[in-house]
Amino acid sequence: MPTEHIVRSYDEELRRLRDMAARMGGLAERQVADATRALVRRDTSLAAEVVQRDVQIDQLEREIEAFCVRLLALRQPMAADLRVIVAAMKLSNDLERIGDYAANAAKRAIVLASLPSIGSLNGFERMAHLVQENLKAAMDAFVNNDAEAAERVWAADEPVDAIYNGIFRELLTFMMEDPRNITAATHMLFIAKNLERIGDHTTNIAERIHYAVRGDSLPEDRPKADESAYAVVRPAGG
Repeated sequence: MPTEHIVRSYDEELRRLRDMAARMGGLAERQVADATRALVRRDTSLAAEVVQRDVQIDQLEREIEAFCVRLLALRQPMAADLRVIVAAMKLSNDLERIGDYAANAAKRAIVLASLPSIGSLNGFERMAHLVQENLKAAMDAFVNNDAEAAERVWAADEPVDAIYNGIFRELLTFMMEDPRNITAATHMLFIAKNLERIGDHTTNIAERIHYAVRGDSLPEDRPKADESAYAVVRPAGG
């Protein structure tokens, strides 16, 4: 009976760890959604809420890390359980960074609300929708111990990069056509890059989940299409 109680208690602790990570992932997903909504609607109040809520994600990261350290010290886990606990610690760091990127986007949305609008925000909405879907799928994969779902998330980042490349080129063109666009376009470029980096951290999470479940790593050359470092933009008529 004591052994059965210990095993049951340990299983409950691992379940609690997954629940904590899922709660953190849900909050990060909401941050991305609200930061994008604040940008599109020029809603400075919502953007300010996103900035303020970032402390909740930071607190959850600390709680998950402390809980994982406790499990490692008291339970001395082996094999798959050890991989799950280590993955939870690492993915909580990815989620914290996602929260930081969302908060940064919200801060820039506040500035943009005071500037004249330039261009379309459809690309930002599509990009945010994709990274939110991938993030939710990744966290579901962690909760369900689903390596195949994690692989699908890992392979799904390329469309995010493609949208980012289009936004990058469009905004550079706006800046070259009229210097008055430079301030707004620069803030928009940073927001687009924040969303692209959120996509990268989501694929990191997928890699960690796959390793936790299967015990082997996904290939290092994951599908990516960020070509902004090589972009060549020519003035109109050039």
